[in-house]
Order: sequence, then C-alpha cells, then structure tokens
Amino acid sequence: MITAQSFRALALSFSGTIEQPHFERTSFRANKKIFATLDVKNNLACLMLYEIQQNVFCAFNTTVIYPVPNKWGKQEATYVDLKSVRKNILKVSLTQAYNKTTTKKKK
Repeated sequence: MITAQSFRALALSFSGTIEQPHFERTSFRANKKIFATLDVKNNLACLMLYEIQQNVFCAFNTTVIYPVPNKWGKQEATYVDLKSVRKNILKVSLTQAYNKTTTKKKK
C-alpha cells in the first residue's frame, strides 16, 4: 500500500513540481500544468497520461489502474488505486505523467 505521504513525497521529488489545492483534491503541477492529483479520502491518485500509456498501464490490472469513468478518462485521466498498486508501477506511471507535462510537443 502506498500512503498519501509516500505519494506526495514521490510526486514532489520531480524537478519544479509544486503542490496546490484542486477542488477537494491536492494537485501536483509542473510548468503550471497538473500531472497528478491525490484524493486522500479514497486513497486514489489520478495521473494525466498519453492514450498509449494509459492503455499499457491499464493492461497491467484494471482494478489497480484504470481510466477515470467519464469524459476525463477519454481524455487520458487515469486512476491509480494506492491501496493496491506496486511501488515500481506507480513510480514509472507517475514519471510518465510528469514527462507528459514537462516535455514540449513536437510540431
């Protein structure tokens, strides 16, 4: 199980990351863009991934990592159940979300 404190520490370990409130959640931002949110009450993280990354991580186990079940899921928002996810999978997926936010898109 990943605690909220462990998730927070991992998210803040990325260069230039700041923590800010985002409605009833905590957001983690880089370049003024959200790459992850934390829902402490439900022990869930939400990561902003590319579609291909979302598909790959969801293939691991859809009870642990799954698209947000609404329009946000179709826009690549992906839930991670912190009670069940393995730390190495969380690190890789969180890194991908951070990289999506900090890497400039090629035109």
